[in-house]
Amino acid sequence: MPEQDTERGVDLSLHQVVPDWPAARAHAVSFASITVTESLNWTDAGAARQLGAAQQAGIHTGIRHYARPGAVHDQAEHLVRTGRLLGAFAPGALAPTLDVEATGVDDRFIKSWIKAVRHASGFRRVLVYAGYEQWLHRLHPDKWADSEVVLWLVRHNGIPGRPGWFHSRLGLHQHSGGEYGVDALVYPFTLADVLL
Repeated sequence: MPEQDTERGVDLSLHQVVPDWPAARAHAVSFASITVTESLNWTDAGAARQLGAAQQAGIHTGIRHYARPGAVHDQAEHLVRTGRLLGAFAPGALAPTLDVEATGVDDRFIKSWIKAVRHASGFRRVLVYAGYEQWLHRLHPDKWADSEVVLWLVRHNGIPGRPGWFHSRLGLHQHSGGEYGVDALVYPFTLADVLL
């Protein structure tokens, strides 16, 4: 197997912060996903500030939406509207991410959300984020993951880019956590494969 790509990333759930984005960049963090929206109309103003600071530090930054069951199209439009206001969809930004960890968010929701985000935004690449147990038992990406969907697996095994689960569209691995998630690319994916 080729040597693992050295690109590192972080991802922030609600209310998490990176106190010093320039220091993160200096420590080889090259991409970040920040949860900014949830459900139909909630936006985290603190996360929006984190997004701006990460962008200023030169990190490929994107926004994440925490999905709740129901109103798929409204949730997709909320993410796109917020992302445009925050400048989160510029070329080179991390593709928008859908966090599907909430109970009741299923394959049908994901498929509809991807279609709605693509229609509302005009871009195709999206990331779908879930924990190991969900990928194993609840989600079926073969039903909705085309060549522009990248799966993001959360499994804190401490082995960057080697999560112990495989899918041809699996490109990102959150391998450790704490103040925020720490991520790596999964071979053969490169940074270009997860950016707009």
